[in-house]
Amino acid sequence: MFTVYGDIFSGNCYKVALILRHLSLPFTWKKMSVIDGDTQTKNFRNLNPNGKIPIMVLPDGTILTESNAILNYLAHDSIYLPDERLARARVLEWQFFEQYSHEPTVAVARFIVHFLGAPTNKKELLIEKQAAGYKALDVMERQLKDLPFIAGETYSIADISLYAYTHVCEDGGFCLKAYTHINRWIENVESQKGHRTMSLLAEEIAVRNGK
Repeated sequence: MFTVYGDIFSGNCYKVALILRHLSLPFTWKKMSVIDGDTQTKNFRNLNPNGKIPIMVLPDGTILTESNAILNYLAHDSIYLPDERLARARVLEWQFFEQYSHEPTVAVARFIVHFLGAPTNKKELLIEKQAAGYKALDVMERQLKDLPFIAGETYSIADISLYAYTHVCEDGGFCLKAYTHINRWIENVESQKGHRTMSLLAEEIAVRNGK
């Protein structure tokens, strides 16, 4: 049994729940709130001194942090992470892109709009993040022009990493209407066995936790 500390409405946390569901692995979910300060308590920082979610506790008690590291750990020896050297490097290539170019822009814009209510003192930052976010989406659109999935011909954890915030990016004021290839890719991702959107996984976890 794996234990995940996270907020399912955070894309980084959602990624972990999604791969666990794809792999039909049992897990418990410890609900956390960044806004309420749950990640800054002494008890949580004893688990992760960096004070960020998600974290996953392995069955032997080992703690693993960073969403994409958790994805790589869970996907090892599965169809979601290729064994071939270059193919695996391509998956990592897009996961690094997600963390350096996509998540810091798309996710931050979403946080400002969806969670903070787009306060006036964040207006300039929001404009900056949306502009950079569209650049990241443009890169994805070009990559997906001739490919069904972001790292090649098969669905992988690279798709999970980028789908997490892309499929809810309209929460951050983005419009995907002109992104034909991204929209086709989203459909491909959502057709995978065991897939659940963020909202549907949130419902499942709420039922699991008895709420």
